[in-house]
Amino acid sequence: MLPFIRKDLAQFTAYKPHPSGDSPQPVQLSTQIDRLDTNESPYDLPSELKQKLAWTYQQLIETNRYPDGGHETLKDAIAEYVNESPSLFTAANISVGNGSDEIIRSLLIASCLGFGSILVAQPTFSMYAILAQTLGIRVVAVGRNEENFEIDLKAAQLAIENTQNPPIRAVFVVHPNSPTGNPLTAAELAWLRSLSEEILVVIDEAYFEFSQTTLVGELPLHPNWVVLRTFSKAFRLAALRVGYCVAHPELITILEKVRLPYNLPSFSIAGALIALQNHKLLLESISQTLSERAKLIHALSQNPAFQVTESAANFIFLRLKPNGSQPKDAALKNLHQKLRSAGTLVRETGGGLRITIGTTSENLRTLNNFSSIPDRD
Repeated sequence: MLPFIRKDLAQFTAYKPHPSGDSPQPVQLSTQIDRLDTNESPYDLPSELKQKLAWTYQQLIETNRYPDGGHETLKDAIAEYVNESPSLFTAANISVGNGSDEIIRSLLIASCLGFGSILVAQPTFSMYAILAQTLGIRVVAVGRNEENFEIDLKAAQLAIENTQNPPIRAVFVVHPNSPTGNPLTAAELAWLRSLSEEILVVIDEAYFEFSQTTLVGELPLHPNWVVLRTFSKAFRLAALRVGYCVAHPELITILEKVRLPYNLPSFSIAGALIALQNHKLLLESISQTLSERAKLIHALSQNPAFQVTESAANFIFLRLKPNGSQPKDAALKNLHQKLRSAGTLVRETGGGLRITIGTTSENLRTLNNFSSIPDRD
């Protein structure tokens, strides 16, 4: 290892974007590939919106000029969208990032760097821990209930009370959680509300448009809360990498100091604006996704070897029930690889398979691929 590199970084595992290319069983070239491993929308932008975006690029974007570094027009549009319910926010409550990942990193720098630890409940979105570790921030992890995936609140509270060096300065939760798909419960919300204002509470609502459950209405009551959202899921803009957060103006001011200048390309800003202007059209596909989700859950639940939980997001979480003939971890990896070989890409994480809801044809192929795999061998 190069002598000037931090030694602790050698121990970390990088986030593996798709396609990871690390499978010992590659997909055959002739196989139809269904990418159900990254929670993207299965639907591209409608052609008329792509045409608008192309016109914007040709007529309005000067590639020799830096993009709008203050994002004021985009922030105003985001505030208007968020204010559909409730009407509480202005551009002063919004910060925009190159994906939610950049905002998460900025929040870590603003709250914990050199001063504190973060608390997460596993399994959850891996980037909270990955980004914290790359910054040298300690990660304290607690578990979840194995049946309903509720956070172990006793362990979480004890961690906050007992972690003194450095103290926990930020708590990260996803609403609904990834990879398990469960929204925050009343008990979890009561616990979050009880936390000291000295602790930053980050509520990731990446899947809000699917769950239609949000906590932005409580932000005025909790200046230590911040809600994260993204254009990568329901808005179909994963390729453009646009995320945003809603928070107290004082926190937004700090995030604006921490983030990189000109962090969003002009094309991404234009795409987000067009998406917001046409959000009713884009979000029409959600009802189809929810219908397909119900079909997948029902069909896969018929297999006695599978344990499939209800989901409030655009994915489902499938676990294997214990079977004496093969260790569960080995059986899960075997199932994951066989699905991949058949052309269905899903994410193995958290002790199960996270399966993104695709189009009707993608989901039908997924069910066929599951049914074509022999019982646990």
